[in-house]
Amino acid sequence: MNWELLLHQVLAGLATGGIYACIALAVVMIYQAIDHLNFAQGEMAMFSTFIAWQLIEWGCPYWVAFVLTIALSFVAGVAIERIVFKPIHDAPVLSHIVVFIALFSILNSLAGWIWDYTIKNFPSPFGTRSLLGNGLISAHDGGMIAVTLVLLVLLYLFFRHTRIGLAMRAAAANPESARLAGIRVGWMIALGWGMAAAIGAVAGMLIAPVVFLEPNMMLGILLYGFAAAVVGGLTSPGGAVVGGFAVGVIENVAGTFIPYFGRELKLTIALLLIVAVLLVKPSGLFGRTVVTRV
Repeated sequence: MNWELLLHQVLAGLATGGIYACIALAVVMIYQAIDHLNFAQGEMAMFSTFIAWQLIEWGCPYWVAFVLTIALSFVAGVAIERIVFKPIHDAPVLSHIVVFIALFSILNSLAGWIWDYTIKNFPSPFGTRSLLGNGLISAHDGGMIAVTLVLLVLLYLFFRHTRIGLAMRAAAANPESARLAGIRVGWMIALGWGMAAAIGAVAGMLIAPVVFLEPNMMLGILLYGFAAAVVGGLTSPGGAVVGGFAVGVIENVAGTFIPYFGRELKLTIALLLIVAVLLVKPSGLFGRTVVTRV
């Protein structure tokens, strides 16, 4: 076995796995808030990335555009929950699915109408040079890993050591008890949407230099994010993060070393992971089994 190639694929898998972890975390946050998967999460991230690209085109420095895009995405996520999903909170599941699909189509079409469907180069603040000897990992891949880890640490500290973070966890775990404790559950859900949109924006801006910027750029990434969320557990944010890194490494290594898979069938690996985990442990590797008393 070519150990240098294996190490290269593992490091590259960790870089892309960090992006999957961000998307999976955003999916899990919204799932815990409303018990539904957000099929438009990828398009929200894509639209945010186009906003960042436009700010950069207007002469805004990269990191200023990065922070502004995160802030705008957070506000947009809160607005979507308050305007679109709050009124249908008690609607049937099918109604939520239809609205998610509509939001997916609207954002995709709107991005194509405003910025057209031509592929655009999105700049990387880290450059394309080799970070380690012999080209084991590029500077951008290393930057993706670093930014993802910093984001995950900040989120951990927020949910563990701030009043708002603890209130959001309580609202997600037991909304009725949280209301009795004086927590405004509706606004905690809206904040969860805002944070999920902001996290998705970070993922979009980090992966855009790799996959190039166009309205359909996040479709495959979203499927990997779903795979990561299912593998880790839809009730476990930490599991979603572990699942993201695991999916990134597995699909990279398998696509390189397993015969007949190749890079063309890497997405198939993610789908096989989803099916395999659901068959063995439907709640995910780190998810909790929800028991309902009847």
